Amino acid sequence: MTPSRKTFNRRDFLTKTLAGAGAATFLSCAKKPQSSGSEASPGPAPAITPKEKPLVSRALGKTGILLPIVNMGVMNADNPDLVRRAYELGMRHFDTAAGYWRGKNEEMVGTVLADLNARSKAVIATKVAIPPAQRESLSPVALKDAFVRVFEGSLKRLKTDYVDILYIHDVSNVEDIKRPGFLDALGTLKDQKKARFVGFSCHQNMAACIDEAIGSGAYDVLLVAYNYAMQDDERLKASLGAAAAKGIGLVAMKTQCMQSWYKDELPPDQQAFYSGSIVQTAVLKWVLRNEAFACAVPGFTNFRELEEDVSVARDLTLTDEEKTFLADRKIRLAMAHCVQCGGCRSTCPAGVDTPTLMRAHMYLRYPNVFQARATLESLPAGRGLDGCASCASCVARCRGRIDIGRRIGQLKIHFA
Repeated sequence: MTPSRKTFNRRDFLTKTLAGAGAATFLSCAKKPQSSGSEASPGPAPAITPKEKPLVSRALGKTGILLPIVNMGVMNADNPDLVRRAYELGMRHFDTAAGYWRGKNEEMVGTVLADLNARSKAVIATKVAIPPAQRESLSPVALKDAFVRVFEGSLKRLKTDYVDILYIHDVSNVEDIKRPGFLDALGTLKDQKKARFVGFSCHQNMAACIDEAIGSGAYDVLLVAYNYAMQDDERLKASLGAAAAKGIGLVAMKTQCMQSWYKDELPPDQQAFYSGSIVQTAVLKWVLRNEAFACAVPGFTNFRELEEDVSVARDLTLTDEEKTFLADRKIRLAMAHCVQCGGCRSTCPAGVDTPTLMRAHMYLRYPNVFQARATLESLPAGRGLDGCASCASCVARCRGRIDIGRRIGQLKIHFA
């Protein structure tokens, strides 16, 4: 029998997703933004406990950088005190991008690190996104100029004259990895010492992209989506191991694959798996017990989540409860995370880029409306929500248990 689904409530959905837009508006109106009263700042930052274990560190490939194994993915954070507290607790790597909150995310990171006088002690990574259509249509010189122009804006917002890691944002096509305009831009910025190390972020087609990066020799660091939902992807694991052996630094993102909103698509008897903190610590430990990764950059948005992630950074030993949790077959089946395998594309008769729509939905439900919109806008005409307009119902199907039609319907409510 098919489990009953919870009826989607438009008011609840818009309330949750518009919270992200409200946070972004607030960021644009204040020099040093504070929490709007949402979960981003549930209370005062907890005190440091002197007797706690130090954070475990690993080398970032051949870069010579030593990092704590857990750091901060800043994308969804709107509270500078959270960035400050992460630094105080020992995190040293802060991952942002030119497009996050329309540049306000970079401004927040730059302001906090400047206030702490900590620029020389921190490792900043940022990303430049050039839409796929422009990557293919621009000449190599024009592509390089566009990339450098966006990056120069990042330096101003970050209040620095260099970044430690500069990524091409959102690479899923091996052709982009060897595209002359990108390679020229990255090489020039390294020569100018505006970027110490370079790489790309990757959500789809990851094994092939990692293999191409290994062969090219042009990339120092890769930012890769990796989580417990990918536990059976042996090809990806092999590519990660090969990259680490080659000396490429690997950073894991999208590590907490069981955000609480996924439970909306679970039958009631499985929703209990999302209660408590064990789910967050267990899946993060699982990622980092793969020693190919130098570190992870989970996107915590409040002090409680920060404390949970820091506890993992101090000790990767799985507790008995975490072992039981990860071994539970029902929990494995409950994974409702899109692993961006691309298998659903062939099931869409309209030729829509369904994996990218699923990623936009993920951003929307964080909530991060700006990033969701930017992801949708990156799609060529006919490949995004506009390609879904003629369909009365969605027939696209996931190899796993993602309800693609339901998630596209939620995107339509907000953006169509």
